[in-house]
Amino acid sequence: MKLYISPGSPYARIVRIVVIEKKLSDKVEVIAAKTRTTDSPYYQINPSGRVPHLVCDDGLALEDSALICSYLDYLEGQPSFALPAGGQGFETKRLEALVRSTLDGLAVLGREKWRPVNEQSPKIVLHETERAKRLLNLWEQQINHPLFQGQLNMVQIVFGCTLGFADLIPDFSWRSIYPKLNSWFEAISSRPSFLDTKPPTHK
Repeated sequence: MKLYISPGSPYARIVRIVVIEKKLSDKVEVIAAKTRTTDSPYYQINPSGRVPHLVCDDGLALEDSALICSYLDYLEGQPSFALPAGGQGFETKRLEALVRSTLDGLAVLGREKWRPVNEQSPKIVLHETERAKRLLNLWEQQINHPLFQGQLNMVQIVFGCTLGFADLIPDFSWRSIYPKLNSWFEAISSRPSFLDTKPPTHK
């Protein structure tokens, strides 16, 4: 299988961590795709130009990190991240959706902050910064929720990648403001799968 990624993409990092945790590295070739460039050869593989993008051995193409992670988790018939039945499964879905919402907002903020200053939209920067602060305030209060503790799950993976991405955004300091989140992030970042997928500093 071929997994197309951008090294700095938090969405691709989510999938890369699942590949490592599922011990699928020998079955998945990770390829850095050229995105956001005119006439990139990657667009012939994935017309949307987005990452992550998984091309399976039978040619089936999958886009969207949640979908790809689910596919990889069930690939060998022994899912590690399958949702439990009933209320606990719903609670997992609820938290993962809200964590992904946090990541989506930070992704918009990051893209805006990496533009030249004269091209940035102050309105977007303010809106997404305030949204991020509200959500991180929420997570600071809820980081002791059982789903953020114990056995690794998708809520933890997505949130770890979210905070890792927040570290890259210029002028967005969160660690000293949210000490509980910082402690949690330091712990999960020590896992080999997180160390092996640590994103490069954005230039």
